[in-house]
Amino acid sequence: MSATNELSFEQAYAELEDVVRRLEAGTLPLAEAVTLYERGQQLSARCQALLDSAELRIQALAEDGSTTPLQP
Repeated sequence: MSATNELSFEQAYAELEDVVRRLEAGTLPLAEAVTLYERGQQLSARCQALLDSAELRIQALAEDGSTTPLQP
């Protein structure tokens, strides 16, 4: 497992999908499932942080190059 804060969005999301798949299978021992759940929480937070950052960057750009935020 890579350090979560070093993963790209695509890497974190792919690993998160794998975590969810493994947890949903329901075949893991409890201790391993809890550890995997914790990793999933870290990955989810990383994905959300990257999405928030991208949204802020997009809001800062307008078609004319100005820094007017987009309207929700």
